[in-house]
Amino acid sequence: MRPSGWLAVIAVAVWAIGLVTLARHRAGPARRRFFRHPGAATGLGLLVFFATVAVCAPLLAPYRPSLQLDIVALQNRPPSWLHPLGTDLYSRDIWSRLIFGARVSLGVGTLAMLIAVTLGAAIGAAAGYYRRAVDAVLMRLVDVGLAVPRIFIVFVQIALWGTGGVGALALLLGLTSWFGTSRLVRAEVLSLRTRSFVDAALGLGARPWRIITRHVLPNAVAPLIVSVTLGIANVMLLEAGLSFLGVGVRPPVASWGNMIADGRDQLVAAPWTSVFPGLAIAVVVMALNAVGDGLRDALDPRHS
Repeated sequence: MRPSGWLAVIAVAVWAIGLVTLARHRAGPARRRFFRHPGAATGLGLLVFFATVAVCAPLLAPYRPSLQLDIVALQNRPPSWLHPLGTDLYSRDIWSRLIFGARVSLGVGTLAMLIAVTLGAAIGAAAGYYRRAVDAVLMRLVDVGLAVPRIFIVFVQIALWGTGGVGALALLLGLTSWFGTSRLVRAEVLSLRTRSFVDAALGLGARPWRIITRHVLPNAVAPLIVSVTLGIANVMLLEAGLSFLGVGVRPPVASWGNMIADGRDQLVAAPWTSVFPGLAIAVVVMALNAVGDGLRDALDPRHS
């Protein structure tokens, strides 16, 4: 990698550290509770770093992710100055593929959870607010979804309709990830619907969906934020597993899951081809869990 590439990576790391440091020194009890959690600051810094790297992938990657540099001379080359993470079986630069793979893995996880939270919040709010028959029908649907393993549902849908690309995969994972969120929102709405501000809105003639969207859901946003953070990690692991099995993100599109699959037959001769994407998944998932735990403490008013 050229010196300019190294400088760009260092600049991104400095940007992530500076942003976390600035956020840490801003006033606010919730922010102080967040940064008091062990690992929250480190996790946030890592997430900022990986997200910035993913957004700036075309500027940071020295090669195209699918470019075969020299199938004979550069096959399974160990890490070096020009190729910091080595090359794979097809002489592709692993650093470039890792950066572009971050776009896919983080993007699929984030988009899928946005879909899951939107759907889960709507169904959970309807069940918690209307109760009775609506609650019974919707929660039995959720029970069925929770009873069947999600990986089985995903495999059935892929077998019937295929994945159809990264966007379709994110939609598929989002449509199978909302069950737990709906239960969480339902519990919050059941508690909030008896508050005085809901009675006041009813007295003023507000319609149910206006009460739900303007008064109830905004007060239930704290657990939803935590749910999204932890859910992204779960979806990323699921996407990596599907891509490893060859039914998720398909080559030549780079994702961390299919990068591990590409190197599984060379673990002895060229372990770096699978180790580095595996480490990236582990680091991001642990960072998301640390940030999620920190947000739970920060947004819980019972914590002082």
